[in-house]
Amino acid sequence: MPPSKISQMIKGVIFDLDNTLLDFMRMKRSAVEAAVDAMIDAGLKVPKPTMIERIFKAYGREGIEDQQIFDKVLQAEYGQVDYRILAAGILGYRRAKEGHFKLYPHTRITLTALIKAGIRLGIVSDAPRLSVWLRIVGLGLDPYFDCVVAFDDTGEKKPSAAPFRRALKTLSLEPHEALMIGDWAERDVVGAKTLGMKTVFARYGDDFGTRASGADHEIDDIIELVDIVRRENEGQQGLFDVKANDRLL
Repeated sequence: MPPSKISQMIKGVIFDLDNTLLDFMRMKRSAVEAAVDAMIDAGLKVPKPTMIERIFKAYGREGIEDQQIFDKVLQAEYGQVDYRILAAGILGYRRAKEGHFKLYPHTRITLTALIKAGIRLGIVSDAPRLSVWLRIVGLGLDPYFDCVVAFDDTGEKKPSAAPFRRALKTLSLEPHEALMIGDWAERDVVGAKTLGMKTVFARYGDDFGTRASGADHEIDDIIELVDIVRRENEGQQGLFDVKANDRLL
């Protein structure tokens, strides 16, 4: 006998963090550009486009969370680190990061609508625990989430099932009761689908030019998530009270 409609309800939504809730890559690009400008002002003798390209290539090798990336690129360029240039780059990066550290439009109203509807919320991120919490607390997101799973919590990255399982256990949800939303199809969508979760691809955060995400739903604005959960739970009266005008906030 097929499960009842109640048992098929979406009771929780699990979010990726970077490029799903916050525009991480826009922030990263702006911060790196500002860092390179500051390094050039401090004496760096490398053209700006060349240095930016080298930094992002190094991120590709070392990981986007590497905190010594400027040290490594300067070492490779000069055979040593000029600390005047390094300090200028770090300070330029930090100043620009603060100015571009922002949520996507409609994020707060979406989270609020889901919480009001009784939906449990979680985050699963591949970033280190401290980096994840610095972003969450820095953006004032910590009151919204019942569960946060970072790389350190399982030692495995998506699409491994381990971080998803941990989040589901913490939220007291079965896989079919949860929906996963993320911008990286090969990690967020594949990993969640392996466990039987429904999936949403955040097209607005896609940095890879993904053509076929394989997700159950694809969205261009995070607020579309409210309608998706409403449709999944169709028949549950009064589940949401987001009005059309709210979409303009």
